[in-house]
Amino acid sequence: MAIKDEYDLTGIAFNIWLKPLKYLKCENNVVSILVPGGNPEMLNYVKINYTNFFQEAISQALQSSFTVEFTLEEDNNDKTDDAVNRSDDENNESNTASSLNPKYHFENFVVGSNNKLAHSVCLKVAETPGTELNPLFIHGGSGLGKTHLMTAIGHYITEHTNLKVLFVTSETFLNEVIESIRNNANASSMSRLREKYRNIDVLLIDDIQFLIGRGSSSQVEFFNTFNTLVQNGKQIVITSDKHPKHIKELDERMRTRFLNGMIVDIAPPAYETRVAILRKYAENFDYKVPDNIVDYIANHIRSDVRELEGAYKKVCAFGEIEGDMTLEKAKDMLKEIISPDNPSVVTSSLILKAISEYYNIDEDDITSKKRNAEIVLPRQIFMYLCREMTDTTLQGVAALLDKKDHSTVLHGYNKISKEININTELKESIEAIKNIIKTY
Repeated sequence: MAIKDEYDLTGIAFNIWLKPLKYLKCENNVVSILVPGGNPEMLNYVKINYTNFFQEAISQALQSSFTVEFTLEEDNNDKTDDAVNRSDDENNESNTASSLNPKYHFENFVVGSNNKLAHSVCLKVAETPGTELNPLFIHGGSGLGKTHLMTAIGHYITEHTNLKVLFVTSETFLNEVIESIRNNANASSMSRLREKYRNIDVLLIDDIQFLIGRGSSSQVEFFNTFNTLVQNGKQIVITSDKHPKHIKELDERMRTRFLNGMIVDIAPPAYETRVAILRKYAENFDYKVPDNIVDYIANHIRSDVRELEGAYKKVCAFGEIEGDMTLEKAKDMLKEIISPDNPSVVTSSLILKAISEYYNIDEDDITSKKRNAEIVLPRQIFMYLCREMTDTTLQGVAALLDKKDHSTVLHGYNKISKEININTELKESIEAIKNIIKTY
């Protein structure tokens, strides 16, 4: 309770994340705490969000320096196969409550032009899981709200139905497959894994790109699990940083199945949406950040909602301490995040690097004479962005591509310029590439 009161945790956060924890032991100033249920997602979440809280609270209470370690309860008990199976069955009933981030609901998701379609589709899936919008594939850059929407689906379904929901990251899925293979001497190991993932109604899997190219066994297991769930009318929701077409190592069978479902994207928020996000986030604080500072943050942080919120939180914290926060103080405080007077110079090499990263193809292929389909579009986008974002002439771009005649560059530029106005997917790809460039 000391941690709850000291850090002003909500009742929901305390009951879900902290109340189930159990003290194990204290040796050499290391306090070990058990995370019950054998749930790795809960373990990771508690480690990331509450380690510092516990260490500070325990150290202050005992007037000495302590570190805190969290460990899964099942790692400290010798269980028979029957006991493990019983535990898995029990955990399946509570997976939703323990793994869904309690902060992410539809009610606190700010809807703007950049995510309106994604929001509507996610609501539809939450209301009618396992129907026509299955699988649902949400893609977009980091920090734009993919996980928020997917988690909101999980919360809505568990609050309004008795369906069993499982949320995992692709990294967790990969680790569990590896562990099952490692324990293959125990014939029930893989069987329990399959039971866990296939005896559910809704599977939410985050950041699927981390699973791709990380081992054939994990992809095969996911592919089979995917097929089993979809064939049985179970809902699958997946997030990724890229459209399935642009994930190079993705198994073609999986690509086809993703493309047969519903694919929606989340683009970077417009200025008005960024302001709305900050206003919504401000409800978490007593201190009111002046409007001109909110405007400054919204104008200069454009592609990452988490970065927006981080900047606001920093200003708010200093405002509560200082009591008076001016725009100049805010600019100085945020200079490591925002440097409007020293913008990065965009060069053709940065554009090439960003396109290579986005499409997951070699830079040399883009500048080569290859004419296969997967190279032509990235090359034309390179032509377009070099003309839009740099002072490079048509002849200069042609030289970069080892072309004698600049007419090819002009053709590529004109083609993208026209198509970007009618092709939503192309427009989104170019915006995503621009956002990658901003990170360099």
